[in-house]
Amino acid sequence: MSDKIFPSWPDTAPQLIEVAAGRAPADTVIRKGIWVNVHTREQLPDHDIAIKAGRIAYVGPDASYCTGPKTQIIEANGRYMIPGLCDAHMHIESGMLTPAEFARAVIPHGTTSMFTDPHEIANVLGLDGVRYMHDEALMQPVNIFTQMPSCAPSAPGLETTGYEISAEDVAEAMNWPGIIGLGEMMNFPGVANADPKMLAEIAATQRAGKTVGGHYASPDLGPDFAAYVAGGPADDHEGTCEADAIARVRQGMRSMMRLGSAWYDVESQITAVTEKGLDPRNFILCTDDCHSGTLVNDGHMNRVVRHAIACGCDPVVALQMATINTATHFGLEREIGSITPGRRADVILTSSLTELPIEVVIARGQIVAESGSIKVDCPHYDWPASARGTVHLGHELTAQDFELTAPAGANSVTANVIGVVENQAPTKALQAELPVVDGLVEGTDEVCQIALVERHRATGGVTNAFVSGFGYSGKMAMASTVAHDSHHMIVVGTDRAQMALAANRLAEAGGGITLYKDGEELALIELPIAGLMSDSPATDVAAKAQKMVEAMQACGCSLNNAYMQHSLLALVVIPELRISDLGLVDVRTFQKIPVIEPVQ
Repeated sequence: MSDKIFPSWPDTAPQLIEVAAGRAPADTVIRKGIWVNVHTREQLPDHDIAIKAGRIAYVGPDASYCTGPKTQIIEANGRYMIPGLCDAHMHIESGMLTPAEFARAVIPHGTTSMFTDPHEIANVLGLDGVRYMHDEALMQPVNIFTQMPSCAPSAPGLETTGYEISAEDVAEAMNWPGIIGLGEMMNFPGVANADPKMLAEIAATQRAGKTVGGHYASPDLGPDFAAYVAGGPADDHEGTCEADAIARVRQGMRSMMRLGSAWYDVESQITAVTEKGLDPRNFILCTDDCHSGTLVNDGHMNRVVRHAIACGCDPVVALQMATINTATHFGLEREIGSITPGRRADVILTSSLTELPIEVVIARGQIVAESGSIKVDCPHYDWPASARGTVHLGHELTAQDFELTAPAGANSVTANVIGVVENQAPTKALQAELPVVDGLVEGTDEVCQIALVERHRATGGVTNAFVSGFGYSGKMAMASTVAHDSHHMIVVGTDRAQMALAANRLAEAGGGITLYKDGEELALIELPIAGLMSDSPATDVAAKAQKMVEAMQACGCSLNNAYMQHSLLALVVIPELRISDLGLVDVRTFQKIPVIEPVQ
């Protein structure tokens, strides 16, 4: 059942009233569970839930009066009945899956509502790509709300994307049925400096009565932060410490605390609630980015809620942060986020509020998963040919494309180096003395080469620089067409010939991730849709992703979720140092800087 045809509360109110009044039978009754009420923070035993037309008609101690001979009975057997979980901010493309396969992966984990920002595909395919994601999202048996991407490119003048999103695109998309608001406003300097295009996008969203997503990645909480908040973004997920969370909620924003595959920002911020005692209503949990391996092996929003509880948060407060707080933020409190009359019947049965085993998942009144197994179909969109075959290099690359020439006569150089930080989105701006051999700058045991290969317009452009922190050794290279946010191709390696092999392989495969060592391909994840996603099941993609992890480890990398770090090295809106098709970018100043420092 798609969101396009799912009946509204007004449309179903007569049926709900008849059931609640006992004049008509419910379609389904969940019997004798503990009702976890996220409006009041109560746990009420021996309660029933009556469902009609996919919505809740009654919650109370005895639904037998609205139970008929054809009513489906689901026995809760004293288990907790909690609302379906909501992910307040996420990118489906980060799972390397289409919306259908992402839904199939997370439904057994209890996620029944997602607020997705498809700005990854927007960078590759523009408004058409957003529409494909939006349309497939509406086909799913759970609620997938789409935020219209705001920043493609994320930092104008510092990167070149496949397509650009305009204020006119945003205004058009606000009329689409599944659009819930504006995706994260990453161009925070633009907002702080009153950039007309950014403000036009925000205005179009606000005039439509929808929510403006935020992304303030700077540690500076002074005038620039104040100016950003004044511009209109209503939430932010880029906080990394308690002070960040407090600053945001004090200014009327919602603080979105994320636990993704590589972002561990809940523990450092939730103390604003658990220790400082701030009102938890303005705190929300989200994932931001989860790859398929995390989804298959560890979970989704259930993982985030468990983690918040392990960090000292009261279990029902943690549930509020993943249900009613999210619904309220997006203006959907009367649709989702709680087990109360009129809301969509999204309910989880679990035997523990702290361990949170997801035993039965009900979405829109239908059992969609049980004991970890999905029970419904997740339909696929008919992706057009234009969404495939999006890797255009211009020519076959060779080792020479990855050379970085030293100044004449130099035996060594001082290079600006991107420093990877484990489990964090920010990088460090480092410098290193690198040797020169036959006029070319070489890496060291600590520093290897990184290249950004243009793949949208077949320019043949390659930007070369250096990165540290991966720990690679031997002759190897890893390449990926997932390169947030412009999604060119990132190649990291210790050997230029291997880098050329890896890049050319992805052009041949139509996109994905590959790793070469000593001329042999150790792992490959094919991502044929926009070079970002696979329409294969999550288990298949996760198995290939695990081989990629093992291949990276075989090359000396021991970082947690190192691939996520790899894919973010071109994200020119998160400090400190990034690479783009236009050069090396210092995100602290939003200026390009030289790879090799000039000799003083």
